[in-house]
Amino acid sequence: MTQIHDLNIQRIQPLPSPSDYLEKLPISKDIENLVRQGRKEVSDIMNGSDDRLMIIAGPCSIHDVEAGYAYAEKFKVLSETVSDKILLVMRVYFEKPRTTVGWKGLIYDPQLNGSCDITSGLQIAREFLIRVANLGLLSAIEFVDPITPQYIADLISWAAIGARTAESQTHRQMSSGLSMPVGFKNGTGGSIQLAVDATIAARSAQAFIGVDYNGKASVVVTNGNPNSHIVLRGGSDGPNYDAQSISNATERLTNSKVDTRLIVDCSHANCNKDHKLQRVAFLDLLQQRSSGNKNIAGIMLESHLKSGNQKLDEANPSNLEYGVSITDPCIDWEETVELVQEAYRTL
Repeated sequence: MTQIHDLNIQRIQPLPSPSDYLEKLPISKDIENLVRQGRKEVSDIMNGSDDRLMIIAGPCSIHDVEAGYAYAEKFKVLSETVSDKILLVMRVYFEKPRTTVGWKGLIYDPQLNGSCDITSGLQIAREFLIRVANLGLLSAIEFVDPITPQYIADLISWAAIGARTAESQTHRQMSSGLSMPVGFKNGTGGSIQLAVDATIAARSAQAFIGVDYNGKASVVVTNGNPNSHIVLRGGSDGPNYDAQSISNATERLTNSKVDTRLIVDCSHANCNKDHKLQRVAFLDLLQQRSSGNKNIAGIMLESHLKSGNQKLDEANPSNLEYGVSITDPCIDWEETVELVQEAYRTL
């Protein structure tokens, strides 16, 4: 008999359940308290009860955990010097949505060679998040696969839904059940209403198909996530960090009866993919904030130990330069410190 299913499937490989990873790599009580407090601080900033500025900064993606940890150690020291005015949250991204194809992140390809060792990738990601938490740092992440949160969400204080997935019903439903604040980016074309609609959906109760901690397919029913908001990242129609764009966004939020406080990403289309222009967006946002616009609750930066980026050669991943991004170009550590300190002086 001719087979009519799985015609394009090469193989199906069993994956350990979320509970397997959580039992193997449990979090301590101290980490549990850190994440709980971190989520509260982020929520308080986003609802206006904490008037500090949140800055989410870190590598575009983590591909070398030792370089990532070296960054985290520096980031922790910096965070302690500005904590009375600024909440620093480290960008710890393991999943990368691709426009077509490419390296999809450490969870999917931790060996950087196309081997797709997801079983190891999930473990490495969880181990790294625990190391970062043990420093006393809060972690931010983008969730791409709707199953991933079951494996690592207990270590996350803020999550993003990216421009390519913010319109996805699957991601809106997933976000409605997440336990941390979630930011929806505007669409790649620049649509802000898309992100506003996503926020409304995520704040609503949902029911969908997912997996439980034992990896069993389940019906998931949520209460809705009240701590969801939008993130402006520019679009194909240009940057949207300027005062008029932010005013337009807050007007849409007001009309939709959604909180007007938002986050602005200085990278991506807000710097026209030129990492050197992140500074321009950042300083403009600081000026707006210091002039009284408290709707700017957070700012995002793509930052690494060294500036720029490099191309991954899957045949020779050992040739990569230490501390340089393999996805979007980043500003270097020295510029990161300079901008954070400028924010501290300005606020």
